[in-house]
Amino acid sequence: MNFELRFTMVNFLKYRLIYLLISLLVIGTGMFSIIKWGYHYSIDFVGGTNIQYQVKQINNWEQFKKEIAEKKIKLTAVDLKNNQISLRMEPINEKQERQLRSAFEKKFKLKLELLKFETVGPVIGAETIKKTMIAAILAIMGILIYMSFSFKGFNYAVSAIVALIHDLLVVVGSYSLMSHFLGVELDTLFVTAVLTTMSFSVHDTIVIFDKIREYFNIEGKADIEYFANKALTETMVRSINNSMTIVFMLLALTLLGGAMIRFFILTLLIGTITGTYSSPFVATPILVWLEKRKQKQL
Repeated sequence: MNFELRFTMVNFLKYRLIYLLISLLVIGTGMFSIIKWGYHYSIDFVGGTNIQYQVKQINNWEQFKKEIAEKKIKLTAVDLKNNQISLRMEPINEKQERQLRSAFEKKFKLKLELLKFETVGPVIGAETIKKTMIAAILAIMGILIYMSFSFKGFNYAVSAIVALIHDLLVVVGSYSLMSHFLGVELDTLFVTAVLTTMSFSVHDTIVIFDKIREYFNIEGKADIEYFANKALTETMVRSINNSMTIVFMLLALTLLGGAMIRFFILTLLIGTITGTYSSPFVATPILVWLEKRKQKQL
């Protein structure tokens, strides 16, 4: 039986340098985008007011924009699309919004229907960033402690955290590229997608590590690389099948879902793919390297 397993087992770790190059290429591209272009931040982070009006028609769009400028309101964005006027400006209250709308209606003799009015102060935006960072740090610490005790080895926890950080870098880098080329704004939905990616990444890693631990308990001491390849061979199909069910659902939502959540879903899709990739091709090679290094030191 052991001979059959050895014969059919796939040596995934043989190509660990290729996995490293792929990860470096993807993460490097994302980091270049963050450093060079950064992000377009939504009002959730920088504060401000978003207003959206529905209008039947507007005959003089340039005059309308000029009128806005004369109101001495600090605008960061103004757009007209599909008879919808979108304004982004410094924070104003509801009373100021009503006065602004009334002035436009009288000036241009049109009817503006308020579709959206949201205001976030800069203090709330800074608090959002702070809480996001705290949540991510607490999640990483919790995973580190749990896996150290569960697998009775610090190397398992370190490997899982490195894979998790790998996934985070892929997601934040990809979002920067989307922000630059597609004009996507970084908002609280992005934070939700990042935290979800963290959870999914560790889930698949634990499945593989648990298999490796199981082989050690059954077969005793042996080469960690052999057990790792054996675990990957047995779990790879199941991991891909599980991930594909999520990928198909997210693809459908990306293509057919509303515009408000499209890039949130796309971020989840990227997180799902990189999470599926990092468990066997990032976390496992790192674990094998750390365990071999540990054995040499004994």
